[in-house]
Amino acid sequence: MGTALVTGASAGIGLEFAWQLATARHDLVLVARDRERLEHLAGQLRAAAGVRTEVLVADLSDRGDVDRVAARLAAAERPVGLLINNAGYAPALPFVDDDLASQEQALDVMVRVVMVLSHAAATAMRARGRGAILNVGSVAGLMATSAYSAHKAWVQTFTEALAVELDGTGVTATCLRPGLTRTEFHDRAGVDVHAYPEIAWLDTESVVACALSDVRRGTVLSTPSLRYQTAATALKLLPRAAVRSLTHLRDAIVNPPDEHPDESPEDPADPV
Repeated sequence: MGTALVTGASAGIGLEFAWQLATARHDLVLVARDRERLEHLAGQLRAAAGVRTEVLVADLSDRGDVDRVAARLAAAERPVGLLINNAGYAPALPFVDDDLASQEQALDVMVRVVMVLSHAAATAMRARGRGAILNVGSVAGLMATSAYSAHKAWVQTFTEALAVELDGTGVTATCLRPGLTRTEFHDRAGVDVHAYPEIAWLDTESVVACALSDVRRGTVLSTPSLRYQTAATALKLLPRAAVRSLTHLRDAIVNPPDEHPDESPEDPADPV
């Protein structure tokens, strides 16, 4: 059934991609920073699905590591037929409050890596006349939630442009735009998950199933669930001033003013 390479494969949506692809009999290249978690997952996938599973340990904020992943995508042996650019995170601090180096690292992981790996994959796939690239964006890319929205807006526009460029080559490009999805992502970003209503949350199984179905159909923009499709349409139609106002309202609900300013906050979790 071909080989798929998944970045950020050790947790969250990336982990679910690995399981659903293995169940569909795809061989896998698993990319993440934590060798122990990757090796454990690879063993589980081999035992449960009988697929070939490679482990590629890489810190995608390191350019040398990114180049190694790009080289694997370009390799003629065991060619990769599906690239899933899933790795990403939201910095725990707002842009102005954060250290600039931290923000640059987030930009590298969610923008530069998508560009570099998409280029390597698209070049190899176009030469073979088949393949697919799935870049994980977000409905947040239609909003104004600090630099994270800008990163995801770039991912969507880039993927749409790539889809146009690859039209007729046998290679497709899809941007997945999930809404709030239950993973460890929000804990790492310091988001109060209880501030959102239950109906706002999606599960990883349905998000990934929708994405893979849309990839098979060659859909360019994949937005799981009717409620987020409706939200995405509304965000596109609203004046940008209204979108910014909605973002202010969301931030006030999710991050209310500190009622005890003299208390020292807990150290934020490592977002990477």
